Amino acid sequence: MILTARSGMVDKVVGLDAGADDYLVKPFGMEELLARVRALQRRSPNFQPPQLQVGCLELNYGSFNVRNIESGQTLILTAKEFQLLEYLMQHPNQILTHDQIRTRLWDFADDAVSNVVAAQVRLLRRKLADCGCGDAIATIRGFGYRFSLSSNAS
Repeated sequence: MILTARSGMVDKVVGLDAGADDYLVKPFGMEELLARVRALQRRSPNFQPPQLQVGCLELNYGSFNVRNIESGQTLILTAKEFQLLEYLMQHPNQILTHDQIRTRLWDFADDAVSNVVAAQVRLLRRKLADCGCGDAIATIRGFGYRFSLSSNAS
């Protein structure tokens, strides 16, 4: 569904031809938006939000949470923690440097302090430990971090 201020006929045609199922022009009422979302759900009742799984961790893009599929525990993450875990899970068993992570997750305009990556990793590790995956992020001294998790980790 496209939500936009562009109301021209050409804009609508381009948006729908690009794959959108619906096109709603601002300003719109919340009731109308919710009705259109319900209509889209009726068309695809089996829709499942995309997920990313590495080992026993499943990252759900629909609910923005992470679940240990073995224990059933769910983690609620901050937006930055979610982005960090997503980036690490997209590159399992690879070393990601501090600079790669900082460039991916923080705007240059933010002028992120030097320990921002380490601080976020530390917070994320605590939450992962709470669901039995505390060793998922390894520090590779002098390089960065590696995410690795076997399917029977606990």
